[in-house]
Amino acid sequence: MAPGITGADVFRMLGSLGLVIALLVALLWVLRKLQGKMNDQNAGRRLQVLESLSVGPRQKVALVRVGEREVLIGISPTQINGIASWPDGTLATADSLDTSHSHHALDAHAPGGVQHVT
Repeated sequence: MAPGITGADVFRMLGSLGLVIALLVALLWVLRKLQGKMNDQNAGRRLQVLESLSVGPRQKVALVRVGEREVLIGISPTQINGIASWPDGTLATADSLDTSHSHHALDAHAPGGVQHVT
């Protein structure tokens, strides 16, 4: 050990580190509980953001549930565009899409009931 650092100093530092880690774990647990309550409160709402994905520095794509429909929207700093809409739970899986025509995948392999928003 370096001169001037005693065994008591080491125990004090380790104790402080343990306290900080315990506080972080407790904070994480509280945040998870609050998130669960917030999800329960949002369950009865008609408008829900199901998922969002960042596709650029200030652009994202979001899947939104409105009542019984799911709507895919594109979001940029200046506008929001509807991309597609379908009844809840009928979105085709990624495995069912043909990648040889990926630029037409949404139009060519859209599930029944999809309405493209223009």
